Amino acid sequence: MGTAELRETPETGAWVSTAARRGARSPDHGIPADTDPGIPEGREQEGWGTALDEERYEVPYHRPLWIEEPARRRRLPDPVRTAAVRAVLIIAVTLTQAVIAFLCTLAGSWLAFPMVLSSVAGTVVATWGVLDVWITRQVWNQRHGVVSDPSSTARALRRERRTARRQAGAAEQRQERIRRQGSAGQLSHP
Repeated sequence: MGTAELRETPETGAWVSTAARRGARSPDHGIPADTDPGIPEGREQEGWGTALDEERYEVPYHRPLWIEEPARRRRLPDPVRTAAVRAVLIIAVTLTQAVIAFLCTLAGSWLAFPMVLSSVAGTVVATWGVLDVWITRQVWNQRHGVVSDPSSTARALRRERRTARRQAGAAEQRQERIRRQGSAGQLSHP
């Protein structure tokens, strides 16, 4: 919204707030305000109120066109979004062809038959476009690893088991090496 500023007018020396210059209206709804908290007590009416003063000191209030809000869902990946836009355009053209074919059929125009054929072809292409979006999304998810909690937990368990197996194998190899070295240095039995 904004804050009220106090300024002293050069001619009269009276204190005037920017909210008062706007006609003492609420910036949100245009509702007249009863009092202006920005003007010091006892200075509400000093040297203020003529049309000339209002025009000279008017400060426009600029309300933003939109307010940024955090996204509820994440943005689609670029390849998926491209495929979705392509599919929507193909579907729009196919629907337009179907409407034209219907209207040409009602009018008895020679253009009806070619438009029906192109609508059938457009339906096949639109189906391909929708499948393309679905396949592109699945491929992107598979390549870029959308990890869910159960699979990541399973991965951690597998990693722990693999580490335990490696340690057990290393210990077994050490024991085997000790056994071989111990018998290699011995020439005869007592």
